[in-house]
Amino acid sequence: MLFGRTPVLPTPEQALKGRPDPSFTVPDRHTVLGNPLLGPYPEHLETADFALGCFWGAERKFWQTRGVWTTLVGYQGGYTENPTYEEACSGMTGHTEAVRVVFDPSVVSYEDLLKLFWESHNPTQGFRQGNDVGTQYRSAIHTHSPAQAAAAKSSRDAYQKVLTGSGYGTITTEILPAEGRPFYPAEAYHQQYLDKNPAGYCGIGGTGVSCPIGVAKADG
Repeated sequence: MLFGRTPVLPTPEQALKGRPDPSFTVPDRHTVLGNPLLGPYPEHLETADFALGCFWGAERKFWQTRGVWTTLVGYQGGYTENPTYEEACSGMTGHTEAVRVVFDPSVVSYEDLLKLFWESHNPTQGFRQGNDVGTQYRSAIHTHSPAQAAAAKSSRDAYQKVLTGSGYGTITTEILPAEGRPFYPAEAYHQQYLDKNPAGYCGIGGTGVSCPIGVAKADG
């Protein structure tokens, strides 16, 4: 349905209405890291939200990073309350496919996670990521503090310079506050999908251009 036409974000009035409560339950613990998926989280940890295409492969990028305590996938940045996967993929919720990353800043910095984010996808593609076409695949960062917002924008500007020098276009990544943009966890079968299905689809692929910030500490 999405091929052959240009995806368009719905307005709040056009978006599906959703529901006041989730229509499914989320597992208690991460299948790889063993920690709880849902908060509240230990006080020394911080939260980051990223959207970089299909959330299956994106989540794996982050759970493989040392210092990440838990990850979960969900829907964020749109209008529909407690959407389902099918609703998000319809293009009528306005949400991205997002990854919530809960991390220990004494081990891995937010700047390290930004570097991993930028290098793991092509942030110049608008409403698509590779062969995945739709508004839900757009690139986005939802920030949890003024410091995160400043770091995200600074990293975007730094990466734009090297992307431009490599022949890429303008970064289309949304950088917006997480406040007022709830993160709705996705269905159980999406959580750690590529751990449960090691040969499953992964549409994540970067530009091959290094982002000139931080040094991401990745394991495996």
